[in-house]
Amino acid sequence: MPIYQLIDDMIFPPVEHAEDGGILAIGGDLSPRRLLLAYSMGIFPWFGDDQPILWWSPDPRCILEPGALRVNRSMAKELRRARFNITYDRAFSRVIEACAKTPRREGPGTWLTRDMLEAYKLLHGLGYAHSVEAWLEDRLVGGLYGIAVGRCFFGESMFHSIDNASKVAFATLVTRLAELGYQLIDCQQTSTHLLSFGAREIARDLFLQRLEAAGILPSTHPAKGIFPV
Repeated sequence: MPIYQLIDDMIFPPVEHAEDGGILAIGGDLSPRRLLLAYSMGIFPWFGDDQPILWWSPDPRCILEPGALRVNRSMAKELRRARFNITYDRAFSRVIEACAKTPRREGPGTWLTRDMLEAYKLLHGLGYAHSVEAWLEDRLVGGLYGIAVGRCFFGESMFHSIDNASKVAFATLVTRLAELGYQLIDCQQTSTHLLSFGAREIARDLFLQRLEAAGILPSTHPAKGIFPV
């Protein structure tokens, strides 16, 4: 099946049209309206500097239910140490710039292009994109960012310069999301790291049902303000 070519209107093909690897469409733009529409449909952008915009909807999908967080003995010990100060939305630009220097294990090596960085910074200004920071004294040593819409958090990327910094940031965020009544964390792609925290794979059609249950609509108000600094 040929990859769908996006045009100017805000229309994505049904996700069932995605290729076996998950690629659904090509082209379009990274405007807030298109990005939020994509996330509401279980679609996300992922491409490299030398590629056009590629839109993905893999099957199966890796998710984590906030209430199902699992931490092993060493991570529980790290959390009790409380050596990292965890904040929210205090250094979004620094976090996403650091994530851009951390290649994903699969796919394009430089996947957070300059256009993507600017697009997510704009979403942050609109209250949809959020960062979690791990500090050691006054040094930013780890963190992650993602998109919060409805009662779902779409995790995008993380980084660390000190072991366990991003893991502590992630575990702290998941606990916070559970307290706030979030129903779903979209992890996008499966990794051993995420599985160790209790993430699991589900079929794409079930994932879409979970999105609907979590109140994901393109017009959903942003979650600005729920992440305390």
